Amino acid sequence: MKALVAQELTGPAGLAYTDVEDVHGGDAVVLDVGAAGVCFPDLLMLRGEYQMKVPAPFVPGLEVAGTVRSAPAESGLVAGQRVSAFSLLGAWAEQVAVPVGSVVPTNDALDDGSAVCLLGNYYTMHFALQRRGALQAGETVLVLGSGGGVGTASVQIAKALGARVIAMVHRPSAIEFVESLGADVVLPLTEGWLDAVKAETGGRGVDLVVDPIGGPAFDDAIRALATEGRLLVIGFAAGGIPTVKVNRLLLRNVSVVGVGWGEFVNRTPGAQAQVGAALATLVDQGLRPPEPVRFSLSDGVAALQAVADGAVNGKLVLEPDR
Repeated sequence: MKALVAQELTGPAGLAYTDVEDVHGGDAVVLDVGAAGVCFPDLLMLRGEYQMKVPAPFVPGLEVAGTVRSAPAESGLVAGQRVSAFSLLGAWAEQVAVPVGSVVPTNDALDDGSAVCLLGNYYTMHFALQRRGALQAGETVLVLGSGGGVGTASVQIAKALGARVIAMVHRPSAIEFVESLGADVVLPLTEGWLDAVKAETGGRGVDLVVDPIGGPAFDDAIRALATEGRLLVIGFAAGGIPTVKVNRLLLRNVSVVGVGWGEFVNRTPGAQAQVGAALATLVDQGLRPPEPVRFSLSDGVAALQAVADGAVNGKLVLEPDR
């Protein structure tokens, strides 16, 4: 079968579209891949910069949607069934083997490209906003980097949970896209953005900040919090890992909250099913991820370079050449 293989840890340039051995099931579920997700951790993994170090060569890909080719008899899954899953690796291929416990049915209202969009980013942000951030309907959420995959999920889920959303974008080309997600206010992430946020909240500040960026924006993000506000640390797309003087948290009665979805799932049985059920309810109520940016699997190098260049609004997916 064909797959996109990381032959060297040199970023997108280290990828090659080539033949690999077919996968075999055993205790796993084998899927015919319809679409595989691309996320920022994938890019870090291709550079050897992710916390999970994987030596080359390997087939990347942590998110997949497709149809069941084979499954263990006791799994309850049948050949031809449409499902989505978190894979341990290997989704950037025509077939992939995934653990039985990671498989969820795909909603009939979604094609495979849209279904895969709901995996990493939407699971992470539902967990982040509802459990870690304790978001309440009527609160105001500030989303930094709202044009990316995490930002897109943040805006949509926060709105679905009844929040007012102020979305920040650092690329003018993303403004129209973010507005289409339902954000109440869209502002440029330029110098002076904190004053603009304070003006939008009557000087009060926001109840919750979603920060997938880190770097220089972090300090102002803390200043943007209202009393008892919470800042959710999602990632460090800007490259720098910020620090905080904890006396500022004490004096202003604000919190900095870490969000590690993967670690939480590993330590909390049933967490994935619980969040998946909550997301399924939101989909039944009308939540739809925006149309993903679609690349063929054979064009994977160009796809990953587009992610690295910040040229993608929302989610990018890879679809096998058929």
